[in-house]
Amino acid sequence: MTTRQPNRGIFGVGNALMDFEYLVDDGFLRDEKIAKGHMTLVDEAGMAALEARLAASQFANRLSMSGGSAANAVFAARGFGASGFYAYRVGEDDAGKRFLADLAGAGIGTSGRRGGGATGRCLTLVTADAERTLITCLGVSAQLAPQDVDEAAVDAAAYVYVEGYLASAADACDAAVLAREVGAGAGARTSLSLSDPSMVLAFRDGLEKMLGNGVHQLFCNEEEALAWTGTDRLDIAIRELTDIARFVNVTVGARGSLTASKNASRMVPGYPSQAVDTTGAGDIYAGACLHALTEGAEPPEAARFANFAAAELVAQHGARLRGVADYAALRRRFRP
Repeated sequence: MTTRQPNRGIFGVGNALMDFEYLVDDGFLRDEKIAKGHMTLVDEAGMAALEARLAASQFANRLSMSGGSAANAVFAARGFGASGFYAYRVGEDDAGKRFLADLAGAGIGTSGRRGGGATGRCLTLVTADAERTLITCLGVSAQLAPQDVDEAAVDAAAYVYVEGYLASAADACDAAVLAREVGAGAGARTSLSLSDPSMVLAFRDGLEKMLGNGVHQLFCNEEEALAWTGTDRLDIAIRELTDIARFVNVTVGARGSLTASKNASRMVPGYPSQAVDTTGAGDIYAGACLHALTEGAEPPEAARFANFAAAELVAQHGARLRGVADYAALRRRFRP
């Protein structure tokens, strides 16, 4: 099923998930042997078991919303003013209906299929230090495939945005590769996020397949950059990353982010924030950056707005702002 949206903005390819957030303590993560700050993939049985233990614990579900990394980025870009399109795979269930309704309500066009299993879901476990830990059951989103990519919508996009989480599934990798190749033929620029250190360590082959001979823009955080290049020096990592991307953005937490190309590297300071939840910080950063680039901003200018957007998001709970109007309000608060 395809819904149309005039598009010179962002075409996103990623998992379609429902997010459920819990505030937990470090002891719970230790008891469950969960790697703090990382994303762990589990099957339906593993997810059900963890959900049951959470239900029996003192930790209550704080909020739920549709999500997925690339979907969050496209939602942000749309909220800031860009047009958006998203390739999805959801189940014929309430979660799938909500996911599609949320994107439609934001004016984001979609292409994909419904049915074949349950919509994917993600448990976001947030500790007192604002660190987020993700437990993900991909559900039917793992069946995302090339036929879910609307090639006409890719042709119309300025940027193709691919989340690295797709590296865990062969068909999803193929969908990302198709979007990159179609976009390249139409003049769209492909941007890719490494997404999580666990993807770099466990699914590097899939990431390399999606990267192909290189992309226009690469997003990652410091830990992912160091893991990808096998070094403990960020300057060395950045030099290597600019071999696979014309432009690289590396987020470094509250300090801000680095923008780099073969010819230059620049530190763009962050904005003050009382962080309570870092979930989605990288997603809104990417969405804000891509939106700014579609409006003609230079990379450091785009990174400055992205730093501001991330600082605003982490001061509240949840991987997204509540609606398009909230993103528009954030944009109005920004002062370069």
